[in-house]
Amino acid sequence: MSGVLLRVHDPAAAAEDARRRARTRRAFWLKQLYAWHWVSSALCLVGMLLFAGTGLTLNHAAQLEARAKVATREALLPGDLVPLVQALPARGRGPLPPAVADWLNRQLGIPAGPREAEFSADEIYVALPRPGGDAWVSLARRDGSVLHEVTGRGWIAYLNDLHKGRHTGPAWSWFIDGFAAACLVFCLTGLVLLWFHAGRRPATWPMVGLGLAAPLLIALLFIHA
Repeated sequence: MSGVLLRVHDPAAAAEDARRRARTRRAFWLKQLYAWHWVSSALCLVGMLLFAGTGLTLNHAAQLEARAKVATREALLPGDLVPLVQALPARGRGPLPPAVADWLNRQLGIPAGPREAEFSADEIYVALPRPGGDAWVSLARRDGSVLHEVTGRGWIAYLNDLHKGRHTGPAWSWFIDGFAAACLVFCLTGLVLLWFHAGRRPATWPMVGLGLAAPLLIALLFIHA
């Protein structure tokens, strides 16, 4: 005679099983959030220190302004390159002849090749803007004399320009994009972690609200167009 297996519904066991599955899901998501949170924090740690520090220096730029240091160098193009400069248009913009750009880079360390020059009747002028200062080079059409001037405003100005992305090139622009993405991941995973733990920490949401309200109120009450 075959036996019949009867399943007995146990509400307590079912509730415990549901709680166990919920704890398992919570532990899984917490593990994922912590992993993304610490990885993103490690990636953007140095960048956050840089941008926070330069935020202070930019906010007090008038008090921290350094005296500019100007360095000037003079040189003379070789005779075979002078006709190339003289043959350039008398007005407009365009690249330097490759042979002239190569000579400037090789002899004076001036990266003028990829930049546009400004043409006039008397000289060829190439602007060489850079973080923390400025630079330019001019070439006289008459005799090929070269004048190169570099202005430096110190490390604080250099770091401030990194903060603003001023004349820093595409590689630094890509870094800022990646840094911003890492910061978003860091902040959003932190917000979700706050939500997970808010039940045991009553001050969580009042502190988040204060972080939102403080800049909003300052902007509304003290910043006027």
